[in-house]
Amino acid sequence: MNRNYIKLAKCFALLMIPMLGNAQDSNLSQYVKPLIGTAKMGHTFPGATVPFGSVQLSPETDTIPYAVNGVYTGDVYKYCAGYQYDDPTIVGFSHTHFSGTGHSDLGDILIMPTQGKVQLNPGTADRPQDGYRSPYSHDNEVAEANYYKVKLDKHNIHAELTTSTRVGVHRYTFPASDQSHLILDLTSGIYNYDGKNVWTFVRVLNDSTITGYRQTNGWARTRTVYFAIKTSKAFKNYGAKYLDKNVQYKGFWRKFNQEDNFPELAAHNIKMHLDFDTKEGEQVMMKVALSPVSMKNALENMHAETPNWDFEAIVGKGKSDWNRELEKFKVDMLNKEDLVNFYTSVYHANLMPTVYMDLNGEYKGLDQEIHKAEGFTNYTSFSLWDTFRAFHPWLNLVDPKRNSDMVASMMAHHDQSVLNMLPIWSHYANENWCMSGYHSVSVVVDAILKGVYKGDAEAALNACVQTANVRRYEGIGDYIDLGYVPDDKNGTSVSNTLEYAYDDWCIAQLAEKLGKTEIANEFNKRAQNWKNLYDERIGFMRPKDSKGNFREKFDVLDTHGQGFIEGNTWNYSLYVPHQPVELMETMGGQKRFETYLDSLFTMHLPDKYFENTEDITREGIIGNYVHGNEPSHHVAYLYNITKSPWKAQERIRQIIRNQYHNGPAGLGGNDDCGQMSAWYLFSSLGFYPVAPGDPHYWLGSPLVKSAEVKLEGGKLLKVLAKNQSEKNVYVSKVFWNGKELKDFKISHADLSNGGELQFVMASKPKK
Repeated sequence: MNRNYIKLAKCFALLMIPMLGNAQDSNLSQYVKPLIGTAKMGHTFPGATVPFGSVQLSPETDTIPYAVNGVYTGDVYKYCAGYQYDDPTIVGFSHTHFSGTGHSDLGDILIMPTQGKVQLNPGTADRPQDGYRSPYSHDNEVAEANYYKVKLDKHNIHAELTTSTRVGVHRYTFPASDQSHLILDLTSGIYNYDGKNVWTFVRVLNDSTITGYRQTNGWARTRTVYFAIKTSKAFKNYGAKYLDKNVQYKGFWRKFNQEDNFPELAAHNIKMHLDFDTKEGEQVMMKVALSPVSMKNALENMHAETPNWDFEAIVGKGKSDWNRELEKFKVDMLNKEDLVNFYTSVYHANLMPTVYMDLNGEYKGLDQEIHKAEGFTNYTSFSLWDTFRAFHPWLNLVDPKRNSDMVASMMAHHDQSVLNMLPIWSHYANENWCMSGYHSVSVVVDAILKGVYKGDAEAALNACVQTANVRRYEGIGDYIDLGYVPDDKNGTSVSNTLEYAYDDWCIAQLAEKLGKTEIANEFNKRAQNWKNLYDERIGFMRPKDSKGNFREKFDVLDTHGQGFIEGNTWNYSLYVPHQPVELMETMGGQKRFETYLDSLFTMHLPDKYFENTEDITREGIIGNYVHGNEPSHHVAYLYNITKSPWKAQERIRQIIRNQYHNGPAGLGGNDDCGQMSAWYLFSSLGFYPVAPGDPHYWLGSPLVKSAEVKLEGGKLLKVLAKNQSEKNVYVSKVFWNGKELKDFKISHADLSNGGELQFVMASKPKK
């Protein structure tokens, strides 16, 4: 889901690579420096995690609320992942985060080590002395694959973090003190507001073990996280504070002093402190295990994944997990920065979605019942409006088993849905209905047509058809009846229509494969609905009301209130990825289409059109082409159907150089759960899935000098760019296994079977 903000520092931002542009070392995790910084908006977390880990343990740098007195606070938008590089203090370390989303939730189970007087209020950035937060310096901050370290200056404590899939492991080095503490704040969260906590529960089982759960009402309406905590050292005392206000009935629990060493706590909002005596340099460790199902399962996850207190071994296991993902790629690039960006993108494309089940296979379903994943790993956090475009196709190529499991997870979601729908934007046993389209359809169909998902294809088709016919959702009823979503009934009527039309085309492709002619005919007809909103008088897609009248007052440069989501009509008028040639002919033919594309990239978009927009800044825009928002990610490749395909090669290289950098503000938009990174990875290798559901990739201009990609089953895909250089951005010839390609496309079947894709690069275009 987009809402793009300028994206944080590229994960491998400070990478120091001894071999110029050539990654040969088998321990690639040593090159990963996921310390994320941002000049303005930050949406990727810098902490510790393993690939697709349930626990993503990372620092929070402020406590900006979502709303104050019912009024939205704009600054909270910067904290979708909890961490802002420019912030001077750290509030604590929480265990769940999204990577690069434009809306947020999570930030569960915040831990902060302190010493001195117990403080259960976090304080403020300008007065950290008033709370448990601490100033820190980037000079004393280290971030690596599955390892994070920072010195908390106020408390003179060194904090170190690492993880397994379901367990966050903390190691804190304390000064000598008889007042050392670990703060457990169950009120803290991302996009927090009064009343977000529905309920919290804590049991102190002994002097080193705590279990509990936290239920919230946020982006996910009914989300429960169960946890188990163990400390390596027994705490001498513990205490709690209830923060509930205006509770009318208090029962008879008041017989106890629940704030002092009381072992069973329940309230809307709870904060706790665990107290220790520590010697100078003494290390106290803590494990925090999560479960979607129960406290018992959380304890079992902990015992199985982290049976001992060997911190270095847990770090090492996580680094090995990252090495397995990174070592799928051996690339030779033009320079260090390109190598950093490539492996950064690989890292980002292995963060989400996250595993959402216990080691015994149990997970909570959309129906809030307990299910067991049989034969697949269940995943959550599907940002499908973004990730259907390139991220899931990327997995189809380089990690098909994982993507098959993700499709199985979507099918399970459908089976548990009272509306019989596949996910739209789902996380933690909830559907949050964010963004538009029903793009799980694209993911399911693409995986089946590419032979990745081998489940019941007819059941999958049925799920897609059911999803596309839920009339009450986002104007689908009117879309079916009128052939478009009317402007007077829906604020994003045009983008919804265009996205539905593409998804309907996907359904038609699967129906044709399965011999379901009636369904194929119906959805092929629906796939043409984009034509109903094209206004040939102005040459753009335009909102139309229920009576069939185009909106009179219409600004082609504005994103807000014009019928689109995260884009203006200049960008969205090109969103017909499934029928690009028909679109070109509708827009006036090759010459006019090429002129349109030229203008998009070269015109000036005045500041007024995005100065009040949270999700994009000037850095994410080239001309009027908005790379930081995903609907345009296929656009540069559309030059391939004009008489000047060389312009695609030129623009792709321009986008790479303009939108992907090391260091703060390294991306032109937020990563959106790996979509921005997947675009970079595909484009760096020289091809891109313009229309998932079509088992072909469109060719572009590779950035690599050479690459070897290890595919499933021991197959090897080689990419070679002869004469590659900074100036040689144009492609004069392309060969697949020695045979010249002529049509700017290559099939998934070819690439997934391995072979050599060779580009011959040149400094001048082949016209």
